[in-house]
Amino acid sequence: MSFEDCCKDGHLRGSVNQDCTDLPLISASTTCRIVQEQCCVTVLEDNMCTTGINMAKEQSTCLTEQFSNTCESKTTKTCCECCLLGKAAQAEGQPCDHSLSLGYQCGLVSRACCVDGAALTLNDTLDNGQCAHLCVGNGTCTCHKGYKLKPNGKSCDDINECLLGGSNCRVGEHCINTVGSFRCQREISCGTGYELTDNNICKDIDECETGTHNCVPQFECQNTQGSFRCHPKVKCGVGYIQDALGSCIDINECLAQTGPCHAGHVCINTMGSYTCQRNSVNCGRGYHLNAEGTRCVDIDECKGPDGACSGHGCINLVGSFRCECATGYNFNSINRVCEDINECRHYPGRLCAHKCENNLGSYTCSCTTGFKLASDGRNCDDLNECELNPCSQECANVYGSYQCYCRRGYQLSDVDGLTCEDIDECALPTGGHICSYRCHNTAGSFHCSCPAKGYTLAPNGRSCQDIDECVAGTHSCAENQSCFNVQGDFRCQSFECPTNYRQIGETTARIPHSGTIRCMKSCPPNDMTCILDPVHSVSHTFISMATLRDFTKPEEIVFLRTTVPAYGAYQFGTYDVMFEIQDGNAERAFDVIKRVENGVYIGVVRQVRPIIGPLNLVLKLAMINLTSQGASHQSVINIHVSVSEFWF
Repeated sequence: MSFEDCCKDGHLRGSVNQDCTDLPLISASTTCRIVQEQCCVTVLEDNMCTTGINMAKEQSTCLTEQFSNTCESKTTKTCCECCLLGKAAQAEGQPCDHSLSLGYQCGLVSRACCVDGAALTLNDTLDNGQCAHLCVGNGTCTCHKGYKLKPNGKSCDDINECLLGGSNCRVGEHCINTVGSFRCQREISCGTGYELTDNNICKDIDECETGTHNCVPQFECQNTQGSFRCHPKVKCGVGYIQDALGSCIDINECLAQTGPCHAGHVCINTMGSYTCQRNSVNCGRGYHLNAEGTRCVDIDECKGPDGACSGHGCINLVGSFRCECATGYNFNSINRVCEDINECRHYPGRLCAHKCENNLGSYTCSCTTGFKLASDGRNCDDLNECELNPCSQECANVYGSYQCYCRRGYQLSDVDGLTCEDIDECALPTGGHICSYRCHNTAGSFHCSCPAKGYTLAPNGRSCQDIDECVAGTHSCAENQSCFNVQGDFRCQSFECPTNYRQIGETTARIPHSGTIRCMKSCPPNDMTCILDPVHSVSHTFISMATLRDFTKPEEIVFLRTTVPAYGAYQFGTYDVMFEIQDGNAERAFDVIKRVENGVYIGVVRQVRPIIGPLNLVLKLAMINLTSQGASHQSVINIHVSVSEFWF
């Protein structure tokens, strides 16, 4: 798509007041988008400017509060006010091509309105009801090319093609509006000190009036063609000359003029003038008159009482002297003294490894912290600070410094970085998990302890393990009692089977944390009451539990195993089993569920709520066998639960 098409689209959208920054793209080209947007902005700005010009011509005032946005208000107001300036110039008889620096657009609008005002004076003399240019019938007027019809429908205004972008001037040409048309004139480069006027004439810039000169306060500015001159305000009298700053300086006539005095006289300069004195023998520097006062003889400065070279070697010369300076000094031939050489400045980085300090006739090297001066007086060797024992425990020398370290169980102080402080392992965020029971801090370490009764410290030195008093023989159970070990303690129990029941198997009293006693029903012959009793067995199970520190989900503690096949058929007799807690679950901390394992039903007793020990309780459970005719028999299981007060 050509640039002309892109610009034409921008003109069309600007003419209907669309937002030029959000135009629909008609091409994927970035250059086309720029042309489209700028052509749109040109039309909008031309319309805004035309509105301002019409406002100035018709209302003679610039009221911009009626416009919706700041940009429209600013452009319209600028063109309106610049047009008022042109009208005022025309009304006062001033030339339309004034020299005011109003800016390019404002200058064009001002001149156009000034020229249009003169044309309007002629047009407005027409008789009422006549057309200024052409009549097309039915009382309708129209204008010649280069003009536009005024709101009164009869008079015509000149169109400023330069202001409205209607010219076809090329690059390097300047558009100049004329009445009814315009002309293109090649731009002229006026050079420094000149500016180009609207009528294409190079006009001198008066730097003195515009304040663009650089004359200092003691000078006054005088404009010249293309430049300016600075003249001093103060005029110097005879015998003085003015310097660049405007100050009056005495003229030494004895030097500026050749022989101002007669022969045999000597010239003596004075402020603003000079005097002539009769000539006498005058010896220059380094000479003095002889005893007779007739001639000048050399002064031996080396023999003077003040010591011309201040302790350095002195060599007399005719009319002068020279110093033989000691090492580290240079002879200054201007003021004729020996001056110290700043070796550190003359040879930076080449004399000393670290720091160089100048002194009279020589220099001294020094080292930064952590180093000591080597035997050659220039280089620096690392200083082993650890030899001075700066650290409370371990010290490691590093290049230019040292580092303190602490042994295990200690940490370096944040205050001085030298002292090792004991680490309280028990107070660390993980201190609660270092020991099972209690943690005791010690210097550089710690140790764990367990409750005084029922526990002993494990070999790892941190965990507490239960003491099985039943195995160790440290219990106090009687001979007719069974010892059952629990967490941190033991229990002595003595059970006998109820009437018509006999004990099956042996009491497993010394199994850690558990034990079971089982009694089976054994009825005498013809004892129908015993035979009809549904309870076939009574058992006692002992378990030991720790207090759960983090209880998050149910914990399975006892499994009640059966021989009842899962999903048994009616014709095979027993086909189901039911479990229930009958007593001892006051806190509702336990429940019992049924599930299938290896094709048979089992009952699982679970802890469903946290229990804080120490606590002893007895859960009475019933395991009821069901047949197609109903409940057939049941077993009673008494679970003796011992909960320790500790979590281990």
